[in-house]
Amino acid sequence: MNRTGRTLFLGCLMLLPLFAQAGDNSLLIPATGRCSLDTLPEDLPDALAACRQAAIDGDAQAQFELGEYYYDGQRTPRELPQALSWFEKASLQGHAQAQHRLGSMFFRGEGVQANNVQAYIVLKMAAVNGSEEALDSADLVSVQMRREELEIASQVLGQIFRNYLLELQDAEAGSPFSP
Repeated sequence: MNRTGRTLFLGCLMLLPLFAQAGDNSLLIPATGRCSLDTLPEDLPDALAACRQAAIDGDAQAQFELGEYYYDGQRTPRELPQALSWFEKASLQGHAQAQHRLGSMFFRGEGVQANNVQAYIVLKMAAVNGSEEALDSADLVSVQMRREELEIASQVLGQIFRNYLLELQDAEAGSPFSP
């Protein structure tokens, strides 16, 4: 897809901020908060406990950082199921980096069965949330997809967009494109 087409596509997708909700949290709302696990080994247990508590309390950045902690395996043995779980939680809150990592895991089959359709959809969501890297990754995934897979992914994204527009129309009692 050329740059103009990608820009147009992203522009359309930017209209999707409320369509995929988990409770009151949209997939497209960036998360705030931070915990750091880059600490001295003797301080790691306390830092990990604080980060885990923040993640349990719903801090998407903490969820992402825990996912990275278990994904990279540098300070603990690599635990892909744990990483996947934390990335999913952060993704549901619109954390673009977590969505990018999650889409990449689906594409490569890391901790889950490889699934190009799921990878493509999640990577497009990450792109909507501001991850330029995810847009490039989605393009790479699309090259690997069969035509039928790309059609399914496009249908899902289209349905998400239609549902969002209907929600806007109902909420505003008119056209979502009215001034």
